[in-house]
Amino acid sequence: MTSAAPTPGQTVGPFFHYALPYAGDRDLVPPGAPGAIRLHGRVTDGAGAPVPDALLEIWQADPSGAVPRAEGSLRRDGFTFTGFGRASTDRRGAYSFSTLTPGPTRPGAAPFFAVTVFARGQLDRLLTRAYLPAGSPGVDEQTLDADRLLASLPAERRSTLVATADGRGYVFDVRLQGDDETVFLAFDGRGASAGGD
Repeated sequence: MTSAAPTPGQTVGPFFHYALPYAGDRDLVPPGAPGAIRLHGRVTDGAGAPVPDALLEIWQADPSGAVPRAEGSLRRDGFTFTGFGRASTDRRGAYSFSTLTPGPTRPGAAPFFAVTVFARGQLDRLLTRAYLPAGSPGVDEQTLDADRLLASLPAERRSTLVATADGRGYVFDVRLQGDDETVFLAFDGRGASAGGD
């Protein structure tokens, strides 16, 4: 039996921006709910211009570090945390999620949001991570240094994967190209090739 090769990717968009968003997609928990934080930022191109029609998805552990298995991300009931959300950017390239602070999935692990970016002109989605910065609950520099993915990167590239704290949560900007391009992960269907746990 011969194995089948995957078909080439198609250019993403432009219709994903109209078909994929849904009511409540960006609210993993209702804004203002106990423990709710805001994960937000901007998506920009290589020239630093906003990308007004990108779409981001996040997957994350809950605050205890458990990876949710509950269904219901497409119809929020207001009580079940599914760990999945989707947000489109506005004309300023800005996106925002209302969610919970992810916990480490094992003792000593660095908590992160798994992030997917869809943008027009891309042949495939882009995969990356937004790590919580040192000073976040359960996170210090040693925790970040011990992460295999972060440790594999030069310091200037590593910083593109670490969010910054603000008064209501975290800011994570995505740069699609350029000198400070966000680190994106290669994924061949069997696992991320850039390391990480």
